[in-house]
Amino acid sequence: MKLLIVEDNADLLDNIVTYLEREGYICETAEDYDTAFHKIMSFTYDVVLIDLMLPGGDGLQVLREQKSVNPETGTIIISAKNSLDDKVTGLELGADDYLTKPFQLAELHARIKAVNRRNNLGGSEIVRVQEIAIHTKAREVKVDGKVVDLTPKEYDLMLYFASNKNHVLSKQTIAEHLWGDYADQLDNLDFVYQHIKNLRKKLVNAGANDYIESVYSIGYKLNTSKKVS
Repeated sequence: MKLLIVEDNADLLDNIVTYLEREGYICETAEDYDTAFHKIMSFTYDVVLIDLMLPGGDGLQVLREQKSVNPETGTIIISAKNSLDDKVTGLELGADDYLTKPFQLAELHARIKAVNRRNNLGGSEIVRVQEIAIHTKAREVKVDGKVVDLTPKEYDLMLYFASNKNHVLSKQTIAEHLWGDYADQLDNLDFVYQHIKNLRKKLVNAGANDYIESVYSIGYKLNTSKKVS
């Protein structure tokens, strides 16, 4: 899962990133309004965390912009402001949750999982693609009940495909989802092909049909309407 954390308190930002990366998330950051605006206009995220008070602008305006370009992205306001008006305004603008500082990182993690599950996974902790079951709480993929031995990146790739089934995903989009800001530093996107090749091989060897298709010159998609034998 790829997150954007918009927070100007450097210590808190570092603590959040350290904790969430340890939990397996890809974290990108913005410490001011302009950086946050650029990132939400340029990239897509599963969940965005937004502080209300930012250098150079208002967190609520970041929320407005986020919802205008990617309304399906989960958003959580994290703020020291605990006024009812701020909460109501944020929720009316489309925020999925509001967490008042100070908070426990474990609670933030639980809120992130709940928002993502509600927005992208239909509220379920198990995402099914025919005979394939993705158990998001355990971070496991099973084929007909048998666990498939996937690397963390292969698991994230499978979940990303399942969350966007029947939609074409470009190599660049996949790279950004799995590696965040580091994707721009890579010489080429051959590693995307290699990860997809490994994932497909492991799923097929476990008894699954091959639902991942190459879309010439564009990218890949998980085709759940594909006829299988």
